[in-house]
Amino acid sequence: QVQLVESGGGLVQTGGSLRLSCAASRRSFRGGAMGWFRQAPGKEREFVATITWSAGNTYYADSVKGRFTISKDNAKNTVYLQMNSLQPEDTAVYYCAARDRYCSGYVCYAIDGMDYWGKGTPVTVSS
Repeated sequence: QVQLVESGGGLVQTGGSLRLSCAASRRSFRGGAMGWFRQAPGKEREFVATITWSAGNTYYADSVKGRFTISKDNAKNTVYLQMNSLQPEDTAVYYCAARDRYCSGYVCYAIDGMDYWGKGTPVTVSS
């Protein structure tokens, strides 16, 4: 079993920045991916960004491209999400997720392709 622990959420004004962190309880996942999803009140959970553990390939939702950057630190088993130019529509609970199997393309960021989930960290962007 793998535990994922998120941190870094909070309250920020429109246009501000936050950096989320997700620490995994064990070493990097075998050819898999790790990343972020979010769920706003009354909405379904949606993909935000993921990164493959070995090659470092990144995937972003169209809504966050150019504003959010995902990165990883293999030595710390940690993935980060730098969020800039935050907007009220970015308000949500952000969940870290990991896939512990090889992936390529869509599978690397599909919600049902993830094997482990964190408990989430809330992000609120005030207008």
